[in-house]
Amino acid sequence: MVYKIVAEDDRKYVEEFREAPITAHRSPGLQRVLNIMRLYRGGDQYILIARKEFQDYVIGRMPPLRDDPIVIEDGMVFKSREAAEWELFCRRWRQHTGEIINQHYEDKTA
Repeated sequence: MVYKIVAEDDRKYVEEFREAPITAHRSPGLQRVLNIMRLYRGGDQYILIARKEFQDYVIGRMPPLRDDPIVIEDGMVFKSREAAEWELFCRRWRQHTGEIINQHYEDKTA
């Protein structure tokens, strides 16, 4: 059985990811959602690129044909890995559900 992300059922994992985007301690449901997102084979795949480790991150897109070059988006530069991972999650969520998550990582409540 191939799992799919269903926005109505899986939306509860969005805030869980936002609270801790780079932890290993995730619920099984969130881990399932992340596995589906990260193994996406439907075309361009969003990836995180560290231009300067621990300081400077950008988003890239791997094309469907792996011989083609990776496209790097220089327009958005992230100063933390957490913020960059959140942006990746939002883009991947939209790819799978069509829904836009209209929250910035820095806007989360303390």
